[in-house]
Amino acid sequence: MNYDYKKQLRSFRYAWQGIRACVGREQNLSFHLITTVLVVGAGFALDITRGEWTAICLCIGLVVGAELFNTAIERLVDLVSPQRHPLAGQVKDIAAGAVLVCALAAIAVGLIIFVPYLT
Repeated sequence: MNYDYKKQLRSFRYAWQGIRACVGREQNLSFHLITTVLVVGAGFALDITRGEWTAICLCIGLVVGAELFNTAIERLVDLVSPQRHPLAGQVKDIAAGAVLVCALAAIAVGLIIFVPYLT
């Protein structure tokens, strides 16, 4: 079986295009990215452990990934249902709720990691 590296590279380019389509245009994603910079800075300043870095990286990936899914769902709903519809609103609310759950879990992990360093 031959592996198509060019096809794989194209897939990565499309993925980066998707991320770039959101960065700077989606207020919530920008907030999460700014928070990421602050959390990473705090991690370096407090010299957190490798295990703590692992948890932080997983949380960052979870929240940013959830926000990207949310944005994709919102745009798809807008495409399919340009006029207001109760179900379209519910779909958007549910997707936003999923991001909130991920963000709250990340906050809990952050508190568990950082509070002991600050006390």
